[in-house]
Amino acid sequence: MHKKYFTPGPSGLYYTVEQHVKQALRTGIASISHRGSEFEGIYKQVDSNLRNLLNLPDNYKILFTTSATEVWNLTTESLVTEKSAHIVNGAFSEKFYRVVNNSDKAALLIQSEWGEFPEIDYKLIKQADHIAITHNETSTGVSTPLDTIYKIREANPEAIISIDAVSSLPYLAIDYTKIDALYTSVQKCFGLPAGLGIWLVNDRCINKAEIVNQKITGLKSHHNLLALVKQAEKFQTVSTPNVLSIYLLAQVTSDMLNRGINLIRSEMKYKSAIFYKMIENHSKLHAFVRDKSLRSDTIIVLNTNEHTDDLITFLERKKLIIGTGYGKMKNTQTRIANFPTHSKEQFEMLSDLLETW
Repeated sequence: MHKKYFTPGPSGLYYTVEQHVKQALRTGIASISHRGSEFEGIYKQVDSNLRNLLNLPDNYKILFTTSATEVWNLTTESLVTEKSAHIVNGAFSEKFYRVVNNSDKAALLIQSEWGEFPEIDYKLIKQADHIAITHNETSTGVSTPLDTIYKIREANPEAIISIDAVSSLPYLAIDYTKIDALYTSVQKCFGLPAGLGIWLVNDRCINKAEIVNQKITGLKSHHNLLALVKQAEKFQTVSTPNVLSIYLLAQVTSDMLNRGINLIRSEMKYKSAIFYKMIENHSKLHAFVRDKSLRSDTIIVLNTNEHTDDLITFLERKKLIIGTGYGKMKNTQTRIANFPTHSKEQFEMLSDLLETW
């Protein structure tokens, strides 16, 4: 029995990835030029698949980065004029805040304790020309309600709104007309090896970047937003990308379209529901996020306290690998991923094991 990875990323590979890797090796995909027509065809396939999978409007561009975290720097450079508001409730939302705070631009902070969600200061929101929201905080398992995102848009319709969906896309079903940019990585819900970021930006972002970039007098990033957009219009990239990962993304998104995004989302909802139900009366396991309306369906964070090492070891013996807590919670929590690659049967087995543990 192979190990099954329920880690929060990198995580288990989507169940069709192995066959797609074999096909890529047979056909030499990993060696093709990123300036050739074959790569352009792969890029076009990803572009078409993601638009259909996510119901993405035509005014969005699909860009590739080395990682989702690279987007923090590129956003600060091109999408923030003076002030960026950050809703911080965990490690990753805080890291983006620090990137802006360490720049020559102002970072406005709206913060809560880990495991909670802050009360939105709409006066502060209205001061910002860019707003950063982490939809799914991977470090804590807190999921931002979509209604909150939409209310923030209503409060400041002029600002660029950027969404961190690293551990929730394509599960996330968001109204893209109410945001401007969204970024993710492929090693979580897309079930691919790490090494590729996806950045979705609309025409408002491009227009703002043209204005902001005119004011840059120092060094400009080689992967500047406008450079990425210019190449994407030809279905190319600025520099040599992870061609194999982009090819695998094209194949896996095709598989997801064939399976149906509504089915994938409903199965993920079912898996999270049975797991949260199981731990309600568990003597050793407790959900870290107390407010049920804020609990993530894709990253389940448990308070395991002094039982953390024992739980991880117990599951490792069953060849089931889960994640530790993040940062300051490393030794007192565990994190369990619920991604499209994790079948209902696998999750039911995991839940059954933990129920009797």
